[in-house]
Amino acid sequence: MSALPDPRATYRAAVAAAAAGAGDSRTLWRNLGRAGVLLPVYPPPGERPEVDPDCLQDLLAELDARLRLGLVLSVCVQVATVIPLLRAAAGDSPLADQVLTEALRGDAVTALAATDAGLSGSALLDMRTELRDDAEGVVLRGGKAWIANASCCDYALVLARHSPARHFTSFSWVLVPAGHAGVTCQPATTELFTGAALGHLRFDDVRLGREHVVGRRGRALAEFAWHIGTERLAGALWVRALCRRVLQGTREYLQSRCAGEGMLWENAAIRERFARCLVEFRRLDALCAAYRAPGGGVAEGMLLKAGCAESADRILGECVNLQGADAFRDGGLAVLRTQAAMFGIAGGATGTMLAGVAEHADELLRSTG
Repeated sequence: MSALPDPRATYRAAVAAAAAGAGDSRTLWRNLGRAGVLLPVYPPPGERPEVDPDCLQDLLAELDARLRLGLVLSVCVQVATVIPLLRAAAGDSPLADQVLTEALRGDAVTALAATDAGLSGSALLDMRTELRDDAEGVVLRGGKAWIANASCCDYALVLARHSPARHFTSFSWVLVPAGHAGVTCQPATTELFTGAALGHLRFDDVRLGREHVVGRRGRALAEFAWHIGTERLAGALWVRALCRRVLQGTREYLQSRCAGEGMLWENAAIRERFARCLVEFRRLDALCAAYRAPGGGVAEGMLLKAGCAESADRILGECVNLQGADAFRDGGLAVLRTQAAMFGIAGGATGTMLAGVAEHADELLRSTG
């Protein structure tokens, strides 16, 4: 009797086929949607968790194995943050429902525009991008910096201030068509994240109907905080896949490199340094497994975010040293290490995460028994 096909293997094969030949973020997103691999990531609305961790893990691992980092970033932001936010707003907003449907089919790319231009990404309460009412609808004014998919998106999901009060209820989400009058994009000047379509967005008195304010007015930061756990998990699963790939490649390198009469891998000191990377990798693996279990809260999310960033830095840094000069060839590991520094910045800097972890010290100490 033949064995039944493994659903996860079938899913991974579909992701791999969709990724083949995708040289830009729009093509990649369209291929993923048309292949039907985006829908399985999300359980029915209202169910927890809001993503299927196995699908999310397999999606990111297959993309990381085949594509440059910038392209994976363009997908990760949409899968882990944009679509969960649109799903939350879809019940009350026909426009959010429409864009969500288009996104899951691969027909629409949506950029998450949260970080204000000229402002620390962690200082959300201080953002200056403003939304004001007028007789015909709303007017959006301001700018957003370092936005993935900015230069190729159909829509931008913009976090904007509708009240001057420095309070978490002063913000709303606005779904802005990229081609609307008053919207401009300046591509970001960096070669580190080719494929992510990074750019800086400007909104100069962008006039929109009230239907473009999606989700409940004043609930934007609360919704963002509610869904940030999915972003934390996605980042950690991606880091784990990336680190596993680098460790496998580094071990093969050490086993094939001559040193004296043997190979580098036969040197006890080299093996010890590599083993320390394995220990760090298993710590990361344990953090991911713990957060996937029921009950992962705010403090655990910050632990995961800080932990995966530090693990990536330690593992990639040591693997660069182990590979020596070869790590600095074009497209070598030293470039990937520089790119991976984003895990300690994007979505919340490690220092900010650690400050938050300290605030939950009593809770975390109690939870360890």
